[in-house]
Amino acid sequence: MSTARASELPADIRLEYPFASNTLGLLNGATLHYVDEGTGPVVVMLHGNPTWSFYYRNLIKRLSATGFRCIVPDHIGCGLSDKPKNYKYTLAQRIEDVEGLLDHLGVRRFSLVVHDWGGAIGCGLAGRRPEAMQKLVLLNTGAFHSKRIPLRIAAIKVPFIGEAIIRGLNGFAGPAATMAVKVPLKRSVQRGLLWPYRSWADRVAVWNFVKDIPLHKGHRSYKTLSEVEAGLALLADKPVQLVWGAKDFCFNRHFYERFREIFPQAQSLVYPKLGHYILEDAGEDACQKIAAFLSA
Repeated sequence: MSTARASELPADIRLEYPFASNTLGLLNGATLHYVDEGTGPVVVMLHGNPTWSFYYRNLIKRLSATGFRCIVPDHIGCGLSDKPKNYKYTLAQRIEDVEGLLDHLGVRRFSLVVHDWGGAIGCGLAGRRPEAMQKLVLLNTGAFHSKRIPLRIAAIKVPFIGEAIIRGLNGFAGPAATMAVKVPLKRSVQRGLLWPYRSWADRVAVWNFVKDIPLHKGHRSYKTLSEVEAGLALLADKPVQLVWGAKDFCFNRHFYERFREIFPQAQSLVYPKLGHYILEDAGEDACQKIAAFLSA
């Protein structure tokens, strides 16, 4: 265990994110950073793009204090994990990374909380290990093919131009700090979300997540996402909770309704006026509802 990565955060961010750092050297050579707080039934939380484990800080605090063990990795290239140039920034690799972490920790049973890209990664994991997954919480995410990509994101998938905008001008993580919320973030939270992505090199994964959106069959991750989507049928008997900000410009009501079709038994909680970063917008109320679902 190493505390150096988190302890080097600025003081105001550290107050928001007071967790010890843990690291794992993956077989691909990159070092994965993760939070491991509390004891009890395991809850794995998977973030998306361009967030990191900081996004789950308040849910970690609540669950770890009430009888759960929270395991929350930073995907490679994100948060306090390594940001290598030569890593395979693909959906399949992301799923393998989380599998490697759970195997390293000896986790045999777990619940999942997933947001944004974390949905495809987490549901991919659950589809491979359906007997291990207990409950699933879906927060403004997707885990199936869809052509419904916002124009502002489609426009920056273009090679060279997109990379220059995202990595050079911070034209993805930066705007997300205001566009992804309906309730303005306090300064320390905004700084915390953006802190790991301060330079061209730091934003390598932010670009590669956008690049990895599979919109056509020839895309490198199209087959993997097809497998993730097919695997959802294996989770049909699991308790599922949908927690959704209806004003999300990206994972909008179409994605929510599609999950309702896949999981008709799901417990649903829709916030009509809130946005993509639903744990920021809905705050304590969302954390309380998620904790109640996991405890039930």
